[in-house]
Amino acid sequence: MLDRLELMERHYEELNRLLSQPEVAIDIKQLPTLNQERAKLEETIAKYREYKDISKRLEETKAMLDDGAEPEMVTLIKEEIDHLKQRRDSLLQELKLSLLPKDPNDEKDVIVEIRAGIGGEEASLFAADLFRMYSRYAQSKGWQAEIIDTTRSQIGGFKEIIFEIKGKGAFSRLKYERGVHRVQRVPITEASGRIHTSTVTVAVLPEPEEIEIDINPDDLKTELFRSRGAGGQSVNKVTTAVRITHLPTGIVASCQDERSQLRNKIKAMAVLRARLFDREQRQQQAEITLERRSQIGTGERSEKVRTYNFPQSRTTDHRIDLNLHNLPDILDGQLDSLIDALVLNEQNKVTAETSL
Repeated sequence: MLDRLELMERHYEELNRLLSQPEVAIDIKQLPTLNQERAKLEETIAKYREYKDISKRLEETKAMLDDGAEPEMVTLIKEEIDHLKQRRDSLLQELKLSLLPKDPNDEKDVIVEIRAGIGGEEASLFAADLFRMYSRYAQSKGWQAEIIDTTRSQIGGFKEIIFEIKGKGAFSRLKYERGVHRVQRVPITEASGRIHTSTVTVAVLPEPEEIEIDINPDDLKTELFRSRGAGGQSVNKVTTAVRITHLPTGIVASCQDERSQLRNKIKAMAVLRARLFDREQRQQQAEITLERRSQIGTGERSEKVRTYNFPQSRTTDHRIDLNLHNLPDILDGQLDSLIDALVLNEQNKVTAETSL
């Protein structure tokens, strides 16, 4: 591993040398590429250099003991050795993680699709709760959440809501939210106080750059309609809602949330690109229908990735057998404890499979 880091440091120094050359500084094609490559290495190289510095200081401090330090200094020297060892080991672990294979989509913005599954109106109400949870989480990260399209239920929930979250590293955190989310609680519509179990499906799609998905305008069918209300009736006298169909694949994306037809079209195209990008990636491994089912399932209660139990104030992530008893905080967007545990689990699995 250290040999690999040494090669990376040499490459980083070579990039710095190239970027300092006047002819490279005015090359509008080469300059951004080199800057981007250097930026990817910068954090790892900084940690590697600190690791080498700490290792050197540790050897020098150990040598002070071997040279027969004054008795009153021995305790201080040993404390310094312990401190340096802890920092060195911590840096070594961080460096190991930095060398693990990266998901190329991790830095992308995301399109999130939440759909009510089993449970009728109660499922639609929980879909609204999850939208609020993700919106709060995005806010805590300084990300921007913006609704693209909604289909409301009769009592104020969402049969479906599609929204965009823009922010550095959004996909790297939210990709763990994909799957069936199960809720156990007494619905507001339940007079007898009986606990019901309902489900909601969550899909998280990385939003590609336009250059990553080449869409032929001739392959698109664009339809305009009036915005719908909870019962499906038109609520806007002006035709601003947009539905775009990609004819070769049959994939449909729509947006009715904006008052501007142009803004709705831009948002619908963003969803369409994300779905086509997701489809293209999944086809590399399996047929799109099977892969999409592996992400969100059919909405059956048995296909859950997480359970939210209101009577016990418990959140259970079934993938890692994690139980947290702070459900109000989770639903208020405090997801880092859950996501950090899922990230660590994934890192441990990759580390076990990867020879560094």
